[in-house]
Amino acid sequence: MKKFLNTLFVTTPGAYLFKDGLTIAIKVDDQVKMRIPVHTIAGIVCFGQVSCSPYLMAFCAESNVSVSFLTENGRFLARVRGPVSGNVLLRRQQFRMADDTSISAKIAASCVTAKLVNCRTVLDRALRDHKEKIDAESLKAVSERLSNYIKKDLSDDHSLDEIRGIEGDAAHRYFSVFDHLILAQKESFVFKGRNRRPPIDNVNCLLSYLYTILSHDVRSALESTGLDPSVGFLHRDRPGRYGLALDLMEEFRPFIADRLALSLINLRQIKKEGFVKKESGAVLMNDDTRKIVLTAYQTRKQEEILHPFINEKIQVGNLFHIQALLLARYIRGDIDGYPPFIWK
Repeated sequence: MKKFLNTLFVTTPGAYLFKDGLTIAIKVDDQVKMRIPVHTIAGIVCFGQVSCSPYLMAFCAESNVSVSFLTENGRFLARVRGPVSGNVLLRRQQFRMADDTSISAKIAASCVTAKLVNCRTVLDRALRDHKEKIDAESLKAVSERLSNYIKKDLSDDHSLDEIRGIEGDAAHRYFSVFDHLILAQKESFVFKGRNRRPPIDNVNCLLSYLYTILSHDVRSALESTGLDPSVGFLHRDRPGRYGLALDLMEEFRPFIADRLALSLINLRQIKKEGFVKKESGAVLMNDDTRKIVLTAYQTRKQEEILHPFINEKIQVGNLFHIQALLLARYIRGDIDGYPPFIWK
């Protein structure tokens, strides 16, 4: 099993990254703040006004370390990587399967079913642990609706459009009660529904940020496995969109991003002062809050769980790579179906 290496997130405005021997050096205000051996990381993500030397980008490409550039609020801008790796036969089979709508629907059904189960688990755990503090009836109603969708067996003669419709309705209902899961700082963190591009409230800003860094890790896992992250099954081809990464992300959103967002708010690890509303209405996190979120995300990836399919204890950060490997095995024909990650 491939070891999951850490991702370096750089958020300090004005930071400059350059090559120093076999290390990545980070300079701020003409002072070198950090040196990191290139072999210890798998990717670099730069937020906002962060720059890299051309020599470092070439060095990272040669070392199979991707470098991504995002805006301050997490909108993807560009990515630098080396030559495409992986088995060309695997990618050709991926493309053929993506062109077959019946096969695409089968894979999409697996991803969406896992997402529904994991969303239901988020709600059921809240009902179990905080029944007296929340609107239990509303959460029960949504949990039952998700259960009904799960019982339908989406892989059984459902078209892609039908699966998308079910996923869309389930997501709408799930987020309709998401505000009930926020137990602290209710006046500062109000959630009235999902909004993005740009997010216009603190909770959506936090969710979008977590989804962005989660997307980076999933995309990197797919590329390291030899799959093309742009060619998806549920999310169809669109210029500039990583369809397969979005497909695989669906099963991780509730388990990793949503739970982490709720923990950060409910445990008061982040405060309303860490968010700034611009004249345009967009809400951004300040640098200190981004660092708190990134630290919590990296800590979360180091926790151990029992993987339900391979029946081994693994770090959460390894989930992306394991699921990418399982998907590649299915595409090659080594297993009969894609087993998505279901949180138990």
